[in-house]
Amino acid sequence: MAYVVIGNYVSPYVRKVLVCMELKGLAYRIDPIAPFVGNDRFERLSPLRRIPVLLAGDRVFNDSSVICQYLEDVHPAPALYPSDPADRAQARWLEEYADTYLADGLIWRLFYQKAIRRYVFGEPADEAVVREALEVHIPRALDYLESRLPAEGFLFGALSIADVTIACMFRTAAFARFAIDAGRWPRSAAFVERVLALEPFRKLAVLEDAVLRQPLAEQRAALAAAGAPLTADTFGTSAPRHGLPRT
Repeated sequence: MAYVVIGNYVSPYVRKVLVCMELKGLAYRIDPIAPFVGNDRFERLSPLRRIPVLLAGDRVFNDSSVICQYLEDVHPAPALYPSDPADRAQARWLEEYADTYLADGLIWRLFYQKAIRRYVFGEPADEAVVREALEVHIPRALDYLESRLPAEGFLFGALSIADVTIACMFRTAAFARFAIDAGRWPRSAAFVERVLALEPFRKLAVLEDAVLRQPLAEQRAALAAAGAPLTADTFGTSAPRHGLPRT
């Protein structure tokens, strides 16, 4: 199976898929389109104009959770979902929590405002939204995670989709200069540091760092120079445009 991933290395949702593929030893090529620049061909594959998209032969898969579950079903070893039904359900819940509520604060209220609006759309950040994220939404999410995350190791013994997804959100938030206050949330800070130290995250970090603060037109060349497994063609050929509203 020749896999193609469409989506930018900086996206936490793309990173989640790539980490799963790296852990499972799957070969892939990537079309690292910057957020919100997919052309009309891309919109036919992703009707919500969101990344990641996985192409598996002539099949198209959307949404990071759907993609990761598909990869787990097709390539079950090493397992990224716990075998115990109750643990598996909890892992899926924490994946969903990270993808929605945690991401609402870290990604859509913080990173989007401070990075995407500025560097992709040339718009100023809404500082009121950023302030509310830092004072209300992110602390509330961290309070919950602090009650759930282990002092050592991973959530369900072996590394799981829950560990990966949570760490992915904080990695992208770091690009907006966010760091967990280890004095207030020591388990969360240590947990994220522990997961991000894993080889797949460190390997991808090299490519993420290659595109940070690079103009959109120069990102693909920078990734080629850094050794990214690029596709020959790209769907990222249109001017930036906002995705459909999130519900």
